[in-house]
Amino acid sequence: MRLAATIPALLALGLLAACETPREACISDANRELTRVNRFITETRANIARGYALDSRQDVQVIPDRCTGRTESGEEFTYRCDRTEVVDVAVPVPLDLRAEQAKLESLLQQQAQLQSQSQAMIQACAMAHPE
Repeated sequence: MRLAATIPALLALGLLAACETPREACISDANRELTRVNRFITETRANIARGYALDSRQDVQVIPDRCTGRTESGEEFTYRCDRTEVVDVAVPVPLDLRAEQAKLESLLQQQAQLQSQSQAMIQACAMAHPE
């Protein structure tokens, strides 16, 4: 059942990607690693500010509900039933703030290197794919 829902999403994603010009695709590729590092920097800064990290865990919840049914004679009736849902729950995780700060410093150095590399790659994209 999940596969049936995934296929249309993948097709839509493929159609959106097909709308990119070669220049846009090249620039997107040039920024991919920098975007990933920026996301890690944001997450690490949030962890340091909070004093702990957040991990995601799935939790199963049984929710009381009301269901309807029909008797053999066709009369409708309601009865108590349970609905099961799986939800993602954020769980606090302790962390070593010194190690997290060291990780942030390393990510910031990596970000500086990637920014210059990304700019050079974007200039190459502009030259290779003029508009």
